[in-house]
Amino acid sequence: MQKLSEETGAIMTERFGHDNVIALATIDDGVPCVRYVNAFYENKSFYVITYALSGKMCQIQKNPVVALAGDWFTAHGKAESLGFFGRSENAAIAEKLRSAFAAWIDNGHNNFSDENTCILRIRLTDGVLWSHGTCHDIDFSD
Repeated sequence: MQKLSEETGAIMTERFGHDNVIALATIDDGVPCVRYVNAFYENKSFYVITYALSGKMCQIQKNPVVALAGDWFTAHGKAESLGFFGRSENAAIAEKLRSAFAAWIDNGHNNFSDENTCILRIRLTDGVLWSHGTCHDIDFSD
């Protein structure tokens, strides 16, 4: 396993630095739970807009270790709530998410006046990325 290289980082940004649907797995009392989420990748993390009281967020509070899978990519990470989407501390990433998810973000599914509408960050720890016949085993840690 190698540290995230500039080349592999560029592939990650090209492939996932916009609206993507990924599979996100959590654990609920020892049982894996998987769902699809819209996600945006930046700087070794995926970001998701979600609801703080959802099943996945309750599971993450109990055990923040998650797994995910995307386009020719699988990984593990540590998930954490960044809190309310509208918090001033979240302004920079919220603006990037608004841009990445522009096609659907204001379709009525999200209630941005509800303080339970939050940003989930998944800090990647390790992963496997396939690109042009090459397998990259990646250590995302600093």
